[in-house]
Amino acid sequence: MKFGLKINSQFPVGAGAVQGTRDIVEQVRIAREVGFDSVWVSQHFLAKPYQALQTWPLLGRLVGESGDMTIGSSIFLLTLSNPAYAAEQAATMDVMTGGRFVFGVGLGYREEEFEAFGVDYATRGSRFEECLDVAIRLWTEDEVTHDGRHFRLTNASLLLKPVQKPHPPIWMAASGDPAVRRAARYGFAWLINPHASLGNITRQMELYRATLAERGREPPPDFPIFKELSVADTHEAAVETARPYLEKKYRSYAQWGLDRPMGEGESLSAPFEELLKDRFIVGTPQECSEEIERYRDALGVNHLVLRLQWPGMPQADVLREIELIGEKVIPMWRKENA
Repeated sequence: MKFGLKINSQFPVGAGAVQGTRDIVEQVRIAREVGFDSVWVSQHFLAKPYQALQTWPLLGRLVGESGDMTIGSSIFLLTLSNPAYAAEQAATMDVMTGGRFVFGVGLGYREEEFEAFGVDYATRGSRFEECLDVAIRLWTEDEVTHDGRHFRLTNASLLLKPVQKPHPPIWMAASGDPAVRRAARYGFAWLINPHASLGNITRQMELYRATLAERGREPPPDFPIFKELSVADTHEAAVETARPYLEKKYRSYAQWGLDRPMGEGESLSAPFEELLKDRFIVGTPQECSEEIERYRDALGVNHLVLRLQWPGMPQADVLREIELIGEKVIPMWRKENA
């Protein structure tokens, strides 16, 4: 099992974003020192009620702190981009990291973001796929001519090729069944979301594996899952540390409509106690390790991307959790793998 740190790059209005950025750098440095394998930065635009740092500048700042950790976008809103921009940015990150970059991409779900970028929300599926297809061609071909529904290129050449061949690993985030099938059709890793119940994502994992088989695709090497986690010396302390910030964050997700594609019976407007069940990993190091084992056994996941901080949470709490995972959780899994 690999362990990744999902950066919280959002801050409450009024909070100092400059200090918040310095805190992120410190988190990555300590995560590297205590044995985390990867670090991840997500993306949103106009993220009211939060200030949000953007993906590519922040990833670039973190390269120097990451050592030999994998660095990834989790996720980049590919639908709001275009192939040339996406391909150039990802190639640049792969070069800057010496081939340690993972290109995590997603469809997007907030209609205000689509409106702001002048992108028709109804066409997001076809635009996402066309953008990805052309970006892959730019990485792997010397010259690309394309006349499609959404994009047009004539004799376009991307000379800055990625270090990894044929291109950086691609992870596709997915909440709804069509997006899960899309990841399998491409044969790319499905980045499992943190907000659906274990029962729902277990069903979707069966769908993902079945679609891989139908398309004659070999399972990818990475089976990642993104989870919210709070760890402390006691279960009660872990809940108390996370609740004020995690509960507020999920109220924002519910207002943004994140649960729309999740399927019947899945709602992020549920009480916090209900969301704790089969969604979040909260407890002592031993309890957290047991929950991780449960997800591994149910889903076959092998890369755990953990978010330990939510907007407004004090830096001291975050660092304590990073260190506790490094001291008491990761060693359990290193010992098992040995």
